[in-house]
Amino acid sequence: MAPVTAFGEEMYELVERLYPLCRSITGDGVRATLEIVGEYLPLHVHEVPTGTQVLDWTVPQEWNIRDAYVADASGRRVVDFRASSLHVLGYSVPVSATMPLAELRPHLHTLPDHPSWVPYRTSYYKPEWGFCLAQETLDALPDGEYEVRIDSTLADGHLTYAEHVVPGQVADEVIVSCHVCHPSLANDNLAGIAVATFLARTLAEQKPYYTYRFLFAPGTIGAITWLALNAERVERVKHGLVLACAGDPGPLTYKRSRRGDAEIDRVLQHVLAASERPHRVTEFTPYGYDERQFCSPGFDLGVGSLTRTPYAGYPEYHTSADDLDFVSPRAMADTLAVCREAFGVLDRNRRYLNLSPYGEPQLGRRGLYDSLGGRSDAKQAQMAMLWVLNLSDGEHSLLDVAERSGLPFDTVAAAADALHGAGLLKA
Repeated sequence: MAPVTAFGEEMYELVERLYPLCRSITGDGVRATLEIVGEYLPLHVHEVPTGTQVLDWTVPQEWNIRDAYVADASGRRVVDFRASSLHVLGYSVPVSATMPLAELRPHLHTLPDHPSWVPYRTSYYKPEWGFCLAQETLDALPDGEYEVRIDSTLADGHLTYAEHVVPGQVADEVIVSCHVCHPSLANDNLAGIAVATFLARTLAEQKPYYTYRFLFAPGTIGAITWLALNAERVERVKHGLVLACAGDPGPLTYKRSRRGDAEIDRVLQHVLAASERPHRVTEFTPYGYDERQFCSPGFDLGVGSLTRTPYAGYPEYHTSADDLDFVSPRAMADTLAVCREAFGVLDRNRRYLNLSPYGEPQLGRRGLYDSLGGRSDAKQAQMAMLWVLNLSDGEHSLLDVAERSGLPFDTVAAAADALHGAGLLKA
C-alpha cells in the first residue's frame, strides 16, 4: 500500500477535476461530480423524486443551468457564468430581460470588505434570481441598460446522492459523510470529497472490523433524505464522521458529537493529542455541517465532524478565494492520515477479559518477556501488558487502558494481541 503522503497529489488532482463543475443540492452538476468520483470508487447512486417526503422536508424541484450573464450595451459580458459558477445565485429562476442598473442592483451580491472576491450565495427554497460579483466590478459599472439572462430550469426531477460501502467483519457501521452540493469551492467541499474518496480506497485494502459506509450527498437535504430512507438501518450506525474543509492550511479541528462522550469523540481526541499535531477539539453545536442531522435528538448518533479550519472560520469561506491555491496536497494528506489513525484505533478498540485475574500471571514462562528482547520500547511494551491485564475486566476498552496509562494506543493494542495469543485474554 502506498504511504499516505503519496495520496496528496492524487487528491489534489481530483479537486482540480471537480472544481469547474456547477453543483447544487440537485441537478446534473451533482451527477457529473459523482460520475468522476465513481472513477475512483464503485458507487451506488440513488435518485429520489421531487416531492418525496423526507422527515419534515420535501425533496425540491431539480435545478439545472446552461448559461447566465449580465451584458452591457455593447454586448460585453460584465458578469459571466462561464467564467465561474459562483457568479449566479444558486437555484436562480430563469430570467431574460433588459433593465437599468438601478433596477438590477438589488439582485447583485458582493463582498464590500473583500472587493476582489465573489461571494457564494443561494436561494434554495425561495424563488429568486441574482448574480454574485466582485465589488470592484460593480463599482466600475456605469449607469445604463443591461441585458440580464439566466438560462436555468426548475422542474420536477430528482435529488441525487451516492454511497460506497467497505465491507467489514461485522455489520455494525461507521458512516463517513461529505457534502457534494457546493460549486467552485475547493476547501468547502471538494477537499472533503477527495479525502473521503481516498480514505475509502485505503480502508478497502485493510479488511476492517467495522463496515464503513461513505455517503456523498448534498448538504442538509441529502443527509435528511438518507436518514429518512434508511431509518430501519440507522441502529447499525455505531460511529460516524463528517468531513469538510479538509485541505486548508489551518490546524485540524474536531467537533464532538451531541453526546460529547461517544467513542468517536474519545478516539479523535486521543489520536490528535497523541500525534502532537496542533489541533482544537470543540463542543457540539446544532449548527455546521451534517453532523447536526445525524446528531438530531431523534437519532442522536455518535457522529462528530473533522475539519481543518471550521466553517465560517476563515475569510475565504464561501467566496471565490476558496480556490485551488487555498488547498494543498500536504494538508489533505494530513487530514487523511488522521482519519486513518482514528479508524485504526476505532477498529481495534476492544474489551477483553483477563483469564488469569488472581494475581499477576507469569509472563516469562509464556515467552512474552522474551518476545520483547531487542525492542527499543521493551519497557513500554512490558508496562502495556501489565496495564492490559489489570484493566481487562470486561468493562474497560483498550482506549481506556491507553488513556489511563498514558501509553500509545498501538502499544496497548499490540500487548493485547500478544496476551490474547498466549491464552491470557478473551475477547
